[in-house]
Amino acid sequence: MSSEQDRRESESVDFGYQRVSREAKAGRVREVFDSVADKYDVMNDLMSLGIHRLWKRHTLSKTGLRAGQSALDVAGGTGDLAAGMSRQVGPTGRVVLSDINEAMLARGRDRLLDRGIAGNVEYSLANAEKLPFADDSFHCVTIGFGLRNVTDKPAALRSMLRVLKPGGQLLILEFSKPIAPIAPFYDAYSFGVLPVLGKLVANDSASYRYLAESIRTFPDQERLARMMTEAGFDAVKFENLTGGVVALHRGWKY
Repeated sequence: MSSEQDRRESESVDFGYQRVSREAKAGRVREVFDSVADKYDVMNDLMSLGIHRLWKRHTLSKTGLRAGQSALDVAGGTGDLAAGMSRQVGPTGRVVLSDINEAMLARGRDRLLDRGIAGNVEYSLANAEKLPFADDSFHCVTIGFGLRNVTDKPAALRSMLRVLKPGGQLLILEFSKPIAPIAPFYDAYSFGVLPVLGKLVANDSASYRYLAESIRTFPDQERLARMMTEAGFDAVKFENLTGGVVALHRGWKY
């Protein structure tokens, strides 16, 4: 093992408000999503009052996908974005739903099959930092509420850039920094209400406390845009949704 590998593996990274090793974070994030997979969709509706559906619908309206094209949903969880892109590319197109967590990927596959979505969707147990796809494979890549759980975010951005076709687009839908008037109420909700909901619905307050903390330690809108540019994306831009509670970042590979 090289000294560079030794250094990287010994580095500490954020796990919510804690600092842990890279290896420990990957394992602990896996434990979080193993725990919440069965209740993930119910909790999404409760946590966002159903607004997450509007955020995802807006993201899908920006993909620019056409019939016969290909798309990848990274950290796709239970498959909402993949389902929408499956309709956009049609029966001659291709969509890959990927996730590093086996329980979440299985839940996503079951949900899509229950909705009658099959034929043009594939499933891949994949690490966003090292996507197992050829260069220039996809017209569009999405990642919704997943990047903040990735250990090495710059590596994941470079990996997503690599698998995009020239002219392709990355869309990142993620919690972000809300505007000032909203921030105090959002903090009170995130740290007061979410863990209670997690305990009552999923019997797991700790995982939802981590999810709230992971939002606070995630780069804000401007910093994430810079990270995308540094990774090699062109024409990077973002828009705030619901007062900056969520932001949609877009970047292209030219």
